[in-house]
Amino acid sequence: MRKFEYKPPRLHSGQLRTPTTFYEYAPNPGPEPGEQEKKPLYECMAKIDEVWLKDVERAKSNGTLSDITIVIRDPLQDFIPTDKHYIAIDHPQYIGKRYNVKHVQPDPQNSRFINVIAELVK
Repeated sequence: MRKFEYKPPRLHSGQLRTPTTFYEYAPNPGPEPGEQEKKPLYECMAKIDEVWLKDVERAKSNGTLSDITIVIRDPLQDFIPTDKHYIAIDHPQYIGKRYNVKHVQPDPQNSRFINVIAELVK
């Protein structure tokens, strides 16, 4: 018989340390091009990961080496991120940068979290 060994989860809520806000943007009123911040949709704490080494080749082919992976607690039906949302990260390294949600997927190792892949908007 195999001995039971407890394996702690890969990610726990103590690692969600970075304040993150999901925004919706709207076109500027009038003839000027561009977008303006419409309203914050959801605020949460997140874990921010840069592009992993295994994803670098895929990122190079897409031309987006500034992708980030954000892990947040699953908000269930309160908020569902889509590719129309933008992300602001309250961390000195990310101040003034705006990220667009590219892909959302549940965390396969832990159903309490979801992975949001975002790319830097120029």
